[in-house]
Amino acid sequence: MGDGRLEGKRAVVTGGGSGIGRATAFRFADEGARVGVIDLDEGGVHETVAEIVAGGGVARGTVADVTMEGEIGAAIGDTAAEWDGLDVVVPNAAVQLFGEDDRADRLELEVWGRTLGVNLTGVFLTCKHGIRALLESGGGSVVCTGSPTGLFGLAPGFDAYSASKAGVHGLVRVLAIDYAADGIRVNAVVPGFTETPLVRQVTGSEREALLHRIPLGRPGSPQEVASMILFLASDDSSYATGGIFCVDGGLTAI
Repeated sequence: MGDGRLEGKRAVVTGGGSGIGRATAFRFADEGARVGVIDLDEGGVHETVAEIVAGGGVARGTVADVTMEGEIGAAIGDTAAEWDGLDVVVPNAAVQLFGEDDRADRLELEVWGRTLGVNLTGVFLTCKHGIRALLESGGGSVVCTGSPTGLFGLAPGFDAYSASKAGVHGLVRVLAIDYAADGIRVNAVVPGFTETPLVRQVTGSEREALLHRIPLGRPGSPQEVASMILFLASDDSSYATGGIFCVDGGLTAI
């Protein structure tokens, strides 16, 4: 069990069916929060919720597409209605289209649109409806998931993904200013090369080259990223807003 750092808090996590989102949902529940798990993957939602409940936690699951405002709005609204408000919103759902994303002269508009639709518009819509619930609850914390690729040109050939994550960082900064007076903090966590289903597609020499560039010499775990998300969601980070917090093994320090 945790230390109760989110005791009594109500949270929603998009992309909660796998990877960093699932690890975050587990960590939040372990720290005393009720967790709304939102994902497009029905099986992933069920598994995350079932494991939280089996461990004595409280969770509810919703299958929703973050690019569809009606779906994500209803998912957040129904969760807030059931628990009489929200305290934490984690817009984490994202895609990285290996084999489709490319440098600009070869990048199909459909791939660009699909990537930004999930990674930037989906984050915006989650923030839009999540912040509405936070305003009604008197404040809270938003923790978005960024990427080193949105800070530096670390992923040549992933132009859509890199641009989408740069957009997330910009959105975080302006939202932090927009809502500071309302008691809402907005930050971003920036995971580096993390062992999730998304990046397990990177294998062989490409994986070895990536690991060679990381000062700590290894991938991160979803649980390590979830620990930073927990910090930013909790009162331990009460003076932090508009920040970009890297959990990348030193990758962006070089």
